[in-house]
Amino acid sequence: MRRILITGASRGIGKSIAERLLIEGNKLSLGIRDINCFDNTGLDPKNNDNILVSQYDARNKESMSRWVNYTINKFGSIDTLIHCAGIFHRTNLLFSDEEEYQIKELWETNLLGPWYLTREVWKELKKNKESRVITLISMSGKRSKSNLAGYTASKFALMGLCQTMRNEGWDSGIRVTTISPGWVNTDMAKDIDIIDKSLMTQPKDIASIVASILKLPNSCIPFDISINCNLEK
Repeated sequence: MRRILITGASRGIGKSIAERLLIEGNKLSLGIRDINCFDNTGLDPKNNDNILVSQYDARNKESMSRWVNYTINKFGSIDTLIHCAGIFHRTNLLFSDEEEYQIKELWETNLLGPWYLTREVWKELKKNKESRVITLISMSGKRSKSNLAGYTASKFALMGLCQTMRNEGWDSGIRVTTISPGWVNTDMAKDIDIIDKSLMTQPKDIASIVASILKLPNSCIPFDISINCNLEK
């Protein structure tokens, strides 16, 4: 049984991961903006003592501290951190003055949010010799396609940050994994019509990958898992 923090659990990949890990008997602390979004669902904390829900904003460091302290007080410790929260903007290289705010939002949410939260929980992770940090990146954090300059830059930076997390945590038994999917059947891909939704990677399949990683020993944890539902040339 693990004591797990998950960001971005209110929908999509994060929600599927939370549902799967709860079934497997873990204790879940879910950081979300709307703390009532799980009312009368399988992730409702009122119906399961293994679930904690706390308000969390990736751009608010105070919300991170409250969430982490709340989790430690309830579960006693934290041994797993899963970063799923992220935003998407179609910010081009030659962005307009009106779009400049998008770069800041991408940077603060996709990079600085995971960075600050990891720093906040790092001391707890070091107490356990088999802690895990799993971060949902994107294939956009490994290569640049089209003209998504802002989003791609934020994801490349996040990938670099995770490489340093791996270096920093290795001797303490903290193992870091990045998961880099292409098209996933979530709200972010709702307007994509170049591939049928049924042929995209499904959130529940990524949840299965995460569940498998958490069962592996320190000696065979992959750092980066790339997932593609279509052939890239």
